[in-house]
Amino acid sequence: MGKQITEMLKGTLEGIVLAIVASQPAYGYEITARLREQGFADIAEGTIYALLVRIEQRGFVDVQKVPSEKGPPRKVYSLNAQGRDYLDEFWRTWSFLADRLEQLHDEGTPS
Repeated sequence: MGKQITEMLKGTLEGIVLAIVASQPAYGYEITARLREQGFADIAEGTIYALLVRIEQRGFVDVQKVPSEKGPPRKVYSLNAQGRDYLDEFWRTWSFLADRLEQLHDEGTPS
């Protein structure tokens, strides 16, 4: 599964991270931890932080700086209305693709 899952995640990781933030505001390390809990253990923290910068620049999240017990303030990300619209579109697209893939799989499976 190694290389295939990496390639597939490139196109879906943004939606996955937005779905995590939609359920509860979180900072980068929390998001990475939730991904690992979901079985995405091989995703590097650097990948998540770069993605968070992109979704912030695209206007999908609101960011609040919260004091940290150790070190600089943490950036806590929460989904805003524009992000919600994008996430809704992501799920519609995902459902469409999943349905078509399942159909192709069923057609290719011997009876």
